[in-house]
Amino acid sequence: MQKMTNSNRLSFKKKWGIAFASSVYRKQLRIGIGSIIVILAFFPWFFQTIETRNGILLNDWLLDQIPAYNVSLPIFVCVWASAILVIIRSLQNPQVLLTFLSAYVLLCLSRIISISLVPLNAPVGLIALIDPLSNAFYGAKFITKDLFFSGHTSTVFLMGLCLISKKEKIIIFVAASVVSILLLIQHVHYTIDIVAAPIFAYFIWRLAQKITRQHYG
Repeated sequence: MQKMTNSNRLSFKKKWGIAFASSVYRKQLRIGIGSIIVILAFFPWFFQTIETRNGILLNDWLLDQIPAYNVSLPIFVCVWASAILVIIRSLQNPQVLLTFLSAYVLLCLSRIISISLVPLNAPVGLIALIDPLSNAFYGAKFITKDLFFSGHTSTVFLMGLCLISKKEKIIIFVAASVVSILLLIQHVHYTIDIVAAPIFAYFIWRLAQKITRQHYG
């Protein structure tokens, strides 16, 4: 067992050594980290701004059939348990880190554009989503109009796409499905927000793969 552990450590060191030996990897990593910092700094202003505008109230048949309940806790657990797994795998594999980081930047930019272009009012019966970690980037006021497309659903789905293990992918995709259903139960999103989220995530992941195609090792 000790030999296997030492072997794994060497494997991790070798992977990161190869990655950082590549100037392309180092450059892409710097751009990704810098972009995330800028986006997270921009988010509070953006979300507070879109919250002040008047949008369209959609007629959502499916949502109308679902009684609203507060399911913030299981949503929080699914999202952040998935995030912890991706963080661990990113530390173990530099390509996973770079792909997810780049894809998440593209996902955030896509949401900024789509939310700006599709002004929607909050669904009837919306119950405030309690997620102290995510809400920290939204500003002082709870945001209800960051609707098209769902950030929680698309992010968890994107995490699954970026993982390597098929078993772990399945686990995260199940978590993404659970989050999607729970968001509808809490009336945080319209059905179209949920349906569109994995579609956006998939094409963004494919683009991120092309951008961060392994240039080393």
